[in-house]
Amino acid sequence: MTTRREFLRTSAFGSGAAALTPGLNQVFAAAEPKNAPRRFIFIRKSNGIRPDEVALPTFSDKERELDAKKEPLEVDLTQHELPPWLRALDAHKQHMTILHGLSTKMSENGHFSYSSVMGAFKSGRNSLSGIKRATIDFEIAKLFPSPFGHVELSLTGNYSSFRHGIVAGYSAPAPHQRNYCYADPQTAYNELFKTVTDTGAVDSENQMLKFLQQDEAFKAHVLKGREKRKLSNFVRSIESIRERNRQVEKMATDIARHLPELAPVHADGGANATTPEKQKAFTDILIAALVTGLTNVVTYTIDELSTPIKGLPGNEGDHISIHELGHHGGYSGVSAEEIRETIRIGHIQQVAAIVERLKQIPEGSGSMFDNTVLLYFPENGEGHHSWGTEAPFVVLAGDHCKLNLGGRYLRLPYHGTEGHKTLGNWYTTLLNAYGNPVEHYGDLDLEMSRKKLAQTGSIPQLLATTG
Repeated sequence: MTTRREFLRTSAFGSGAAALTPGLNQVFAAAEPKNAPRRFIFIRKSNGIRPDEVALPTFSDKERELDAKKEPLEVDLTQHELPPWLRALDAHKQHMTILHGLSTKMSENGHFSYSSVMGAFKSGRNSLSGIKRATIDFEIAKLFPSPFGHVELSLTGNYSSFRHGIVAGYSAPAPHQRNYCYADPQTAYNELFKTVTDTGAVDSENQMLKFLQQDEAFKAHVLKGREKRKLSNFVRSIESIRERNRQVEKMATDIARHLPELAPVHADGGANATTPEKQKAFTDILIAALVTGLTNVVTYTIDELSTPIKGLPGNEGDHISIHELGHHGGYSGVSAEEIRETIRIGHIQQVAAIVERLKQIPEGSGSMFDNTVLLYFPENGEGHHSWGTEAPFVVLAGDHCKLNLGGRYLRLPYHGTEGHKTLGNWYTTLLNAYGNPVEHYGDLDLEMSRKKLAQTGSIPQLLATTG
């Protein structure tokens, strides 16, 4: 098996490193086993995660009572059974944390969070003016530069059909700017691995350039002031994409070694692909993008309320609306609760596939997973109609992560009480652990402020003392 060190030593970058930008020089210099790049995977899901869905079935009576009352609680996952939908991760409990009790009231809740759950701000509807800051995934990507910097995947639609091509994403590189994302596996495959699949793509007007031009440039004649400056950012993006393509072209030989295989059903946007087929294909692409070093940060919207669910096990012939499930609507005699559970099981099967694959790839004295943090979380809080009082995170983190995680069910103090922690505290913890000393990331919680409760900074018990 080719190790990451061997990959980098034999890469075509070896003879041309002097021509790279400073950021790219940093990432390949940092790829030695002693200083391996850190990787982050953010997986957003819709319809909330209800608190009792992550409660451990083998809690003691006292633990069950504390959990039900939303009192602080910490137990050893390795001594308990996981809920059925999480059991694909049974073999990885020592690397798993169920982080409970974080509030998200400073972001949008209800049906959709748009960009806000990634930025800990109120955004209103999905508009550029509502994007207050660079989202957490982009902030982390700055700490670990790569050719693509950040990759966003999005399995969404319009209730009746999946989106396809390159479309507006949910992450944000800066205030008042929206990221782009790959909305179907074939487009992601073409754009990320085009140096192998299409040798003429670097000099062509590819889908990315067309998206930027069509989505923004047509507004140029009416834009003034700040809006005009936003457009200039997109123009600069076009040039940076061309430069990135030239750099990635040099990696073609090595990319070919890890090129994922897509089934023919994904051609032309994958209109006939089932939801599980699309999820599996995106998982393969996500892994390949990380293994080849094209990116160190991936954000994946695995579904949202408008995502059409097709070909779901047990309901193969149904066209399922996630929104309808949130209102207790079942299909073909199968209850909404059962279908929601099946959807979650499918998500966690993909999470397990990512973890298992990264654990198989050598890096230094361990594996790529040792330097990876994966976060699976609800984009809209604790239910279909959420309030933002708690949003459970399922976190998988390797042995070399700079966080005190692994093997724990950890419930923090409830919202509005002493010691409570918000989404902003959690994101501040991630940034502080990996080199960004920001005092606090994200907006403050109004109720915590009214009660004069401390709410800035990181979560001390989650920061590792070494590493």
